[in-house]
Amino acid sequence: WDGEQLAHDWRLATDRFATADQIAIRIRGLLELDGLSLESLDATIVSTVVPQLGPEYALFAERHLKGAYSQVGPGVKTGMPILMDTPHEVGADRLVNAVSAHAGGEGACISVDFGTSTNFDVVSGAGEYLGGVIGPGVEISLEALTSRTAKLPRIDLSSPDAAIGKNTIAAIQAGFAYGFAGLVDGINNRLADELQETPRRIATGGLANIIAPHCETIDEVDHLLTLRGLRLIHELNV
Repeated sequence: WDGEQLAHDWRLATDRFATADQIAIRIRGLLELDGLSLESLDATIVSTVVPQLGPEYALFAERHLKGAYSQVGPGVKTGMPILMDTPHEVGADRLVNAVSAHAGGEGACISVDFGTSTNFDVVSGAGEYLGGVIGPGVEISLEALTSRTAKLPRIDLSSPDAAIGKNTIAAIQAGFAYGFAGLVDGINNRLADELQETPRRIATGGLANIIAPHCETIDEVDHLLTLRGLRLIHELNV
């Protein structure tokens, strides 16, 4: 980020066994692709749900970065009360999404993150994190289906042309796009009933563009939701 302007962003697969130095090499390489360097960074904030990577990111920052470093978790201010039985159990990514979704408008809101799991995070109109839902992830479900059935091929998900698939690939695409859309709409409607109001519902995550267009309860897709939340939390802690 450069102020409130997103300067650059990249998407990488997570290597849960990466060391601090390997992290440094990858990030330095990405920065150099855009004419930047580690030295050009004034501050850094990290959100990770992979326990063994937390200490490696902290060591990476200690060795290679200047300026403030923070990692979303206990002790980091988010500006959002967490009304959970065990607040420390809330995943960092879920909390970051909730902060970002609430900052985007007034009233209650729900962030729907199509990631490894499908996460629904609910924020009250007063800005309180109320809890949420964790459901199966799209890609993990697809991998399970094709690995457990000998005749079903591995496919790349894309938006289906119709609900009635005329071939095996089209049938799988329809099953996942409309099936997960039904899951999202069903959960969103139940959450709205419990909130007793219609919340804003924001989708994010790598497959949001495939599933969200088939949902009746998604108001917008925001691929920068998590990054924007990280910036907001960083600003609260400097």
